[in-house]
Amino acid sequence: MDRRTFLTAAGTGAAALSLGAVSAPSAGAAQSVHGSDTPLLRRWFHDTYRSIEAMTTDFGLAVDKIDVSGTAPVQSRQTSPTNIGCGLWSTVAAAGLGVISDATMERRLERTVGAVEKLERHHGFWLNWYDAHDGSVLTEWPGSGDPVRPFLSSVDNAWLITGLRIAADASPALRPRIARILATADWSYYYTPYDPADPVAGPGQLRGGFWTDTEEPTGHHYGALNTEPRMASYLGIADGSLPTDHYWHLLRTMLPEHGQEQHPQGSYVAMDGVRVWQGHYTHRGRKIVPTWGGSMFEALMVPLFVPEPEWSPRSWGLTHRRYVRSQIEHGMKEAEYGYWGFSPANIPEGGYQEYGVDAIGMQVDGYASNTDRTHTTDGEPLPPPSAFTNGVVTPHASFLALPYAPDEAIANLRALDRDFGAYHAGYGFRDSVNVGTGRVSDYMLALDQGMIAAALAQAIRPGLLQRPFRTGGFQSKVRPLLVRERFSI
Repeated sequence: MDRRTFLTAAGTGAAALSLGAVSAPSAGAAQSVHGSDTPLLRRWFHDTYRSIEAMTTDFGLAVDKIDVSGTAPVQSRQTSPTNIGCGLWSTVAAAGLGVISDATMERRLERTVGAVEKLERHHGFWLNWYDAHDGSVLTEWPGSGDPVRPFLSSVDNAWLITGLRIAADASPALRPRIARILATADWSYYYTPYDPADPVAGPGQLRGGFWTDTEEPTGHHYGALNTEPRMASYLGIADGSLPTDHYWHLLRTMLPEHGQEQHPQGSYVAMDGVRVWQGHYTHRGRKIVPTWGGSMFEALMVPLFVPEPEWSPRSWGLTHRRYVRSQIEHGMKEAEYGYWGFSPANIPEGGYQEYGVDAIGMQVDGYASNTDRTHTTDGEPLPPPSAFTNGVVTPHASFLALPYAPDEAIANLRALDRDFGAYHAGYGFRDSVNVGTGRVSDYMLALDQGMIAAALAQAIRPGLLQRPFRTGGFQSKVRPLLVRERFSI
């Protein structure tokens, strides 16, 4: 998974995680799906979870992907912390929706937690690639033999810790073991404290990660707020290993004097003593807080777990809704694909690529919605729709849109199945579709199936996977930040 997100820097501290359960809340600001759609969503979840089962090895870890082009799915060898986290929360969701029994959930969670306990760790965190079949660290990439350098990714570790927290909430018997696992995961390891004398070297942000063979950090920090690495920021703020002002050092847009996709509008405000540029972009008349690349999962993976729209309805809730609208209108009106939903995914013809709506990402020449890389350039007008060929739509993007545009999301998914056969009757939606050529991916990715499972759980039983993120430090430290957030939109 490519994690290039606008870079700058961040913090300190450490405290024990609170793993207690809390009752499920209402859906808050989210829109509900129609009751008549629930049987369809349940069928989609059931088949999606079957793909997670097919991805899970006897050792207990979800592999990175499966090939479903043959008579039986073929597992990859590799897995990552993100994939393992997806397997954990998908299993909790399956029990919560009655697809598997509580006893089956307990057995599967215990097996995965047992495997996680055996994995090699550094500084309390997990390396980016393991052999999913025996837990050994990958030193060569399966198939090519290319060397794999050992790396600790801040964002990928965040998704494994998210899955572990959900597992601990669902299984009281596992809480002591998971608490011991997480006791040494101190987010200050990734954090560069804010230095007002040199905010470039000391931006108050998280590094992308470290190579453990040399203890060398990445040359970048995750600086953009509206991207998926903010889950690591929330986890660190909640457990006390990051200061709360770290949140205000993340960028709503790049500063006006910096080159980016469009010149931002907004103003500076003071928040907890931090001078914050509350900037925004405008897309098709709507003010939004952009992501780095313009993809769906950057903006909308985190609120599957942290109830941003509920806690911040006039800021996070508003920009999420408008972001979905921009994705829909790009597919249907700007590029005229007839379908929408753009996010990093398997290339239908093979490989992996970031897809998005370039105009709602900060990166100049950012993520395009097609393999031809047709996009805006530094704020220039879009090419005509006829220039957009080979559009690549990924179903997980529509599932992420369910809370904000349920009718359109379901209609888009039905159309991808009807027109391209994107739905596999046994395992759910394939990873992507080239709507220009009709080519459908042969693969399903654990990350994307995990997002689909979480989104369906939220649609069918709101709050099911959000319980551990509504208590403890999330309630006392993260929520007040979101309540006070005032985007300039």
